[in-house]
Amino acid sequence: MKKNVLFLTQGAIIAALYTVLTVLAGSLNLASGVIQVRFSEALTILPAFTPAAIPGLFIGCIISNILTGCMPLDVIFGSLATLIGAAGTYLLTHRKKDGKWTFKPGKASAILTPIPPILANTLIVPFVLAYVYGYEGTIPFFMLTVGIGEILSCGVLGLILYAALYPRRKQIFG
Repeated sequence: MKKNVLFLTQGAIIAALYTVLTVLAGSLNLASGVIQVRFSEALTILPAFTPAAIPGLFIGCIISNILTGCMPLDVIFGSLATLIGAAGTYLLTHRKKDGKWTFKPGKASAILTPIPPILANTLIVPFVLAYVYGYEGTIPFFMLTVGIGEILSCGVLGLILYAALYPRRKQIFG
């Protein structure tokens, strides 16, 4: 019972943080469009520390996309990209041992942590930009612009967050 409450609480806090950070980026015109630098995407490294981050990021992305006025297909596919990236980060940073998933720390896993969300968003969001919003440009161009934004958000900001949280991971995430 205690683990379920912790899981729900962590997931809810992560969803709320993702939403607040996206709305903040939206107020600066950074959360949507061809070039996106969502501060909230830095949180996509959190599945390395807790599986509760996976649904937390997904729900936070859904709420954020609705609040920032995204089209329904963007809400669906953008949120699915975040879900895929979060699940990928978890799988990349954990291994199954004796039927239980355990964290495998190390410099290699830290550096690779932001790769799944960068790839998921770079491969999915450009199609949303082209076909849902009808922006002028090609899919490869959108992949470049989205990829740059994701590298800044997930890669740079995410790795700074990872480095800050790693020494305190047991106190913060249990």
